[in-house]
Amino acid sequence: MKEAASILEYLRAEANEMQAFLKELVSIETPSSSAEAQLTILHRLETEFQKLDYYTFLMPGNKTGGYLYARPEKRIKNNAIQLLLGHCDTVWKTTTLKEMPVVKREDKMRGPGVYDMKAGITQIIYALKAIRENNLEAPMTPVVLINSDEEIGSIESTSTIKKLAKIADRAYVMEPPLGLNGKLKTARKGLGRFTITVHGKAAHAGLDPGKGINAIVELSHQIQELHAMNDFEKGITVNIGTIQGGVSPNVVAPESKAVIDVRVENIKDGDFISEKIYNLKPHLPNIKLVIEGGIGRPPMEANERNQKLWELAQTKALLLGLELSQGMAGGGSDGNTTSTYTATLDGLGTPGDGAHANHEFIFYDKLPERTALLTLLMLATPDD
Repeated sequence: MKEAASILEYLRAEANEMQAFLKELVSIETPSSSAEAQLTILHRLETEFQKLDYYTFLMPGNKTGGYLYARPEKRIKNNAIQLLLGHCDTVWKTTTLKEMPVVKREDKMRGPGVYDMKAGITQIIYALKAIRENNLEAPMTPVVLINSDEEIGSIESTSTIKKLAKIADRAYVMEPPLGLNGKLKTARKGLGRFTITVHGKAAHAGLDPGKGINAIVELSHQIQELHAMNDFEKGITVNIGTIQGGVSPNVVAPESKAVIDVRVENIKDGDFISEKIYNLKPHLPNIKLVIEGGIGRPPMEANERNQKLWELAQTKALLLGLELSQGMAGGGSDGNTTSTYTATLDGLGTPGDGAHANHEFIFYDKLPERTALLTLLMLATPDD
């Protein structure tokens, strides 16, 4: 209890500095599409980790800014590790600050990416500082990965995240929590993306309509079947997100396409719905269906090891005078990936609201509290 109080006291004393650092990060606009912008913030973060005597490695991406890996320079060989995971990319374009400047008003700090999830990155830095400045030592070696492509599916960084998760005892994901009360995320839906392409036959719509096979008409049948696959009670959602097709109003459409978003709560349902989609059959004669895609991010399930980590967080939160609750997120994160291999707790960022929305904000007085929670989690032993 005394240790928790001293950590919280230290972080509250650092509150202004933390807010200034967070403002600096938010002021570096970092859309997923800009590798140059990503490298700017990753180099800035690299400097902070090096001040903490951390070894850093910056891996540039092929199409993205890549990722930053950091671990203590001095570490115990073969010691258990804990993975701290965050992303520095945002959904906001580089001119957003003109319309959404970083401002503090009343109890909120606003700005593009402040909630999702530069507050979480700030927490990582200051949790490590709290451990260092209070002469404490984490029983498990902290290993940090900050990627720059999470908002676009972590295409380039997932393989590294998997490798680290496989050797980690646990993973802490610094995504924003759920709701204004800041529920931790102990489960997330799995996310799939499928594309259905319909190949028909072109013909003149006026002269020879009977010689054509309309791919748009066929796609309309497929859309009805896909929509019927929704099962909201089980948490299975199948959303036809975009459609396209045809070449001209006076031509029987030779091709059409639909892109489908699928969300599931468990792996079993993911396999089930994937099979149903791949077993779709044409309704019109001489039509060819090409079905591609699958479940890209597996569900983060509320399994036994994740729940044990959640219970640890509850216990640590009580030492800080905080009452936590848990919930499921409909969206995916890199926590979906780590949960496949190790105990994972997600949503450890700072409470607020407006992820991907123009009212994005955090409650800035919650920043020290949630950083203290992360610090206590990092100080837990592998047996806790």
